[in-house]
Amino acid sequence: MIKRLSGLFIRGIYILFDVASVFMAIILACWLRQTAFPVNLRALILDTTNPFYIVFLSWLIAVLFFNGMHKLYATHRELLEGHEIGQILRSVLSAGIVVMAFVYTVKAHNFPRSAFLIMMALTAVFLTLWRVAKRWFVEFIVARGYNNFNIVIIGAGKVGMMLAAEIERRPGMGFRIIGFLDDAKTTASLGGRYRVLGRLSDLREVAARCFVDKILITIHPDGGIFHDMLETANALGMGVRVVPQAFDKATGELFRYNIGYIPVLEYCDIGHTRRQAGKRFFDVTLSLLGLAALAPLFALIAVLIKLDSPGPVFYFSMRYGRGSQGFRMWKFRSMTADADGKLAALKEKNEVDGPIFKIRRDPRVTRIGRFLRKYSLDELPQIVNVLLGDMSLVGPRPLPIDQVEQEDPKQLKRLEVRPGITGLWQVRGRSDLTFGQLVKWDTWYINNWSFTLDLEILLATIPVVLKGKGAY
Repeated sequence: MIKRLSGLFIRGIYILFDVASVFMAIILACWLRQTAFPVNLRALILDTTNPFYIVFLSWLIAVLFFNGMHKLYATHRELLEGHEIGQILRSVLSAGIVVMAFVYTVKAHNFPRSAFLIMMALTAVFLTLWRVAKRWFVEFIVARGYNNFNIVIIGAGKVGMMLAAEIERRPGMGFRIIGFLDDAKTTASLGGRYRVLGRLSDLREVAARCFVDKILITIHPDGGIFHDMLETANALGMGVRVVPQAFDKATGELFRYNIGYIPVLEYCDIGHTRRQAGKRFFDVTLSLLGLAALAPLFALIAVLIKLDSPGPVFYFSMRYGRGSQGFRMWKFRSMTADADGKLAALKEKNEVDGPIFKIRRDPRVTRIGRFLRKYSLDELPQIVNVLLGDMSLVGPRPLPIDQVEQEDPKQLKRLEVRPGITGLWQVRGRSDLTFGQLVKWDTWYINNWSFTLDLEILLATIPVVLKGKGAY
């Protein structure tokens, strides 16, 4: 009962914040548009002499309705920021279509369209800003132990360990890993990092002893064992979550629907051509905005490079792009002008595996270059490559041609799509990852691409770059 009341209270707070966000968007839109009627809360919403009060009131109701439809009145810790922002945009767009249809139905044709478009944009901005702040606050208190959940992972194999690593990467979810259940693994075989608490049949005893709140199933045992685990979880009031089998091999997005009364999970691929066309529009739009916003920073970096060492501002490197097409990749120069000529003498000092060459204290890197590399500022000119169609904002990182030619042909799947300025490699550890891990994440990205995933990676790149971790 207390938990239900707490949920209703939180839902009410969310709705109040949404109401305030919509009000601010309406007032600011009318002020910017310089409408003929008074710009205040009472005049816009409650004053029936205002010819457009019904439009504003319907906008408020529509936004709240679609926010509820898109499940925006609950805190889903497991979802990344990009997913929630995507739901906000869908909600605002749906509300906009409904209200525009309503405006024409009630014949409010004199309503300023520019004010309506501004109102839509500001509503999306305000709804996003407060939810991002809310998410930061929730992750802050959860990471410090508030409302955490004890979890047991069923299966200590490859998928189970991957899941554990992702949970540790996101302490804001509030998942505390108690241990694993597995019929074939032992604590010793896991290297001591995690504990194997017992066999699958020990679930009831382990759950009662360790006060388990949720179980995460990463293996697919036979029907009898699986059925017993579900019954045990139901009897003890534990949540059950199941990782889809072969999730890392499937392409497209995962959808749940029903055939009659039977629930079905579908890996849906929307088609290669459609995916690439939509991604290209996304890239060009954001790149144009980014280039305009970053122009002053580009000028400052160019001046610093020229003052720091002799040589050109930009460095061009031949890379393989989509379909093994070569292109010249733009970068701010971060090394001495004769760096390429010194590479052969440094080959034996390489600190990473595979065909990639990197050393932490490369003597060829300039003073300003070390700063640019730490915060990935040297990569910014690749926005030009995005506009030229050589690259994408998000995708596998393009390797130098001589390095790509050393790869195992099985790993050349990375060349099926345009390379990216950022990608899962960057947000998962940058230069600290092995080449095998790089290929694994790039392959998973190619198989599971979506606009939401791109947005999540772009947002996740910002804190990673600001921390400067794993870059050299």
